[in-house]
Amino acid sequence: MPTQYLKRILTAKVYDVARESPLEEAPLLTARLGNRLLLKREDMQDVFSFKLRGAYNKMAHLSAEQLARGVIAASAGNHAQGVALAARRMGCRAVIVMPITTPQLKVDAVRGRGAEVVLFGDSYTDSYNYALELQREQELTFVHPFDDPDVIAGNGTIGMEILRQHQAPIHAIFAAVGGGGLISGIAAYVKQVRPDIRIIGVQTTDSDAMARSLKAGRRIELTDVGLFADGTAVRKVGEETFRLCKAFVDEIILVDTDQLCAAIKDVFQDTRSILEPSGALAIAGAKAYVEREGLTGQTLVAVACGANMNFDRLRFVSERAEIGEQREAVFAVTIPEERGSFRRFCETVGPRNVTEFNYRIADARQAHIFVGIQIQRRSDAATIAEGLRAAGFATLDLTDDELAKLHIRHLVGGHSPLARDELMYRFEFPERPGALMKFLSSMSPNWNISLFHYRNHGADYGRILVGIQVPGNEKHAFKAFLAGLGYAHEDATQHPAYRLFLGASGQ
Repeated sequence: MPTQYLKRILTAKVYDVARESPLEEAPLLTARLGNRLLLKREDMQDVFSFKLRGAYNKMAHLSAEQLARGVIAASAGNHAQGVALAARRMGCRAVIVMPITTPQLKVDAVRGRGAEVVLFGDSYTDSYNYALELQREQELTFVHPFDDPDVIAGNGTIGMEILRQHQAPIHAIFAAVGGGGLISGIAAYVKQVRPDIRIIGVQTTDSDAMARSLKAGRRIELTDVGLFADGTAVRKVGEETFRLCKAFVDEIILVDTDQLCAAIKDVFQDTRSILEPSGALAIAGAKAYVEREGLTGQTLVAVACGANMNFDRLRFVSERAEIGEQREAVFAVTIPEERGSFRRFCETVGPRNVTEFNYRIADARQAHIFVGIQIQRRSDAATIAEGLRAAGFATLDLTDDELAKLHIRHLVGGHSPLARDELMYRFEFPERPGALMKFLSSMSPNWNISLFHYRNHGADYGRILVGIQVPGNEKHAFKAFLAGLGYAHEDATQHPAYRLFLGASGQ
């Protein structure tokens, strides 16, 4: 088996469509990790992923008769584009079955490469089973996304290139794992040529079929899989890929969504490229491995395997990257609903940079605040929580709470019968550490803050929405306060959305 794959990889026919992707140092990550991190830039292929290597190598080994009949594949993304590109280069018919839930962007990309798209089913499994039916009916050749020796060998050329491009010592190579086609090919080559190099797979905690299978010694089928890293969301790994991973892969590391988002941001800062979640798995795994092992002074290679990112995911990635990099902690803090509490809370937080601040008056005795605070390391969150509790504020550390991070932070608000005499204002102020606290401390103690929303978006100016309870006989004093505050502001009290969703009367 080992010699067979070595020969297959050395003779793989991929370079009619694939390029030898660069092996580039990530300077910022290298400096932070204390280890040299090299990125194998498969995101720079024509289809923005490694998938065309295996697809083309499979099709290059088909007979003229098979090519004349055409090929078929089931895929919701990168494999579909790889097969479509390979088929166009070979003048071959290609049918791609995709779930009906596939984003139109990906459907258009596959059609744009000349393939016939059939939309069927709500999941990849539905599409896969229907593709097998069409294969039999139309006598097409099925191009599997990972569990095929020619597909594996095509992917193995990545390992061949890495060793040719960097002949000095390498401690470990990290690769994303879904069905196992990528890491199987890399491992089958590297372990025969440089057995001292560790081969480490990376999966998400909610799509860890290979990790579970290797631990159990047999292929485990997951009931369901997470879809954030959709390119590696596989319920059951391949038979051949499992066999190769069992023989050649040293370990599988698991990472969560926040770690993936942080890795996407890290690569962007180093390369100005945006990887898709599965494309950033190897980088997230390398970071986790360095932290776990306390590794220093080594050379690590991470395969950046895809960049077909859906644009609408970028906001979520940005939101979660700070937590994934352990640079933001989030808390639920309870303070007395009385004048001066906000100021005392601000004094307790001190000079730390506040990244988010959400509050809506709801109780006559207590105020519940959702607050994000910038930190340098995860242990800082516990220190901050202890300080807030010592100051008499009940505090929940929500930094690792999925419900809070995904939903609750956006739902702090609503109508309140207590929000009498409320004026709603939008303010802008120069975004710098301490600016938010300065704004809060400038508020008159005679006026109660009934709503507050702020989120640091990394812009030059901070934008906040504030509800302030100002009795009618103090309106002139409030106007004078606004004039002397020096911050750009806008009255939003009559804004229809505020009156509908937040106003005291519900109007």
